[in-house]
Amino acid sequence: MERHHISDFTNGWIVGNFSPSVHKNSEFEVAVKVLPEGSLEPRHAQRVGTEVTIVISGNIRMNTYSFSEGDVIVIPPREASDFEALSDCSLVCIKFPSAPEDKYLEPQL
Repeated sequence: MERHHISDFTNGWIVGNFSPSVHKNSEFEVAVKVLPEGSLEPRHAQRVGTEVTIVISGNIRMNTYSFSEGDVIVIPPREASDFEALSDCSLVCIKFPSAPEDKYLEPQL
């Protein structure tokens, strides 16, 4: 058995093709994010990756849509999205494949 704490990882990313990681692989990435109200992420997209966000608690906005507990959002490659935490929130984020450099701000698409 191994024991870790979420603070041991970068921005909640615990599985993927990066270090530190509890399971290094190129097939997918997993993050557990606990964000305070007002957290923002600029409009960006992945060129090759698909991103899945699951709202565990709280309320968020992506593009012009609001999401809350239980919502599952799938963003395909090249579809840009921004992010705002409308309240304190917890999320699980999954990206596949694991390509840590595959994140582009909208004008770079």
